[in-house]
Amino acid sequence: MRLSARGLTKQYGGVTVLDGVDLDVAAGEVRALVGENGAGKSTLIKILSGAVTPERGEVRLDGERLPPGRPLEIRARGVSVVYQELTLVPDLSVAENVFLGREDGRPLLRRSAMRVRAQQLLDELGVAVDAREPVRGLSVAHQQMVEIARALVTEAKVLILDEPSASLSAHEVDTLMAVVARLRARGLAIVYVSHRLEEIFRACDTVTVLRDGRHVRTDRAAAFTRESLIRDMVGRDVSEEFPPRTPAPGEVALVVRGLSAPPHHQG
Repeated sequence: MRLSARGLTKQYGGVTVLDGVDLDVAAGEVRALVGENGAGKSTLIKILSGAVTPERGEVRLDGERLPPGRPLEIRARGVSVVYQELTLVPDLSVAENVFLGREDGRPLLRRSAMRVRAQQLLDELGVAVDAREPVRGLSVAHQQMVEIARALVTEAKVLILDEPSASLSAHEVDTLMAVVARLRARGLAIVYVSHRLEEIFRACDTVTVLRDGRHVRTDRAAAFTRESLIRDMVGRDVSEEFPPRTPAPGEVALVVRGLSAPPHHQG
């Protein structure tokens, strides 16, 4: 198993926000991670990336235990996160953003090598972006692709996408779906966090549902219907939350007869 988590538990101020959660994601698998706000999704991905240290539990990559609370080491070992909030520097070029904080080599040679490698990554993703172009001139969708290229430059084995389509148009979502498919074909294990159910059924192989900090269900995406997925997320049928209402007409509140306003309306 590429990524494996066991018994992850996290508390804040005595409140348990993640309670003994397990997660297994294979190479070449796209796993949806879903749940209502407060279900524990953000805490889980922060633990997986090392940004948060759990009280209990462990995370393993290809069978080797990852050091809790050490994000730089975890990223170097192959777990990368693309968060919903873009972190690019607008005045730098695409290539400079891709390698920001990861620069190597002699100064005179570094820029050329970075540009070539960044362009190669973007071409592999199927994204028509010039690596020499300033980031500020890119669409939101293309900026998202640059963020993904940043994650891949360290030879990521696991890619966590946190609400990647939140700011994208329908056409831009199509581009994102194509990129996710290419990354799956390359053998990456992908954790796809989203509240857009249509994307989950379109892009993901399997789904893990969290509710109130606990694991509720993991299954093939095809095993869910939209209704059953919502029911697992909220713990009840949607019809119970929004029951149909039968209108009950009361007494007449307003009567108008013979209204005239010449020349626009007569009688």
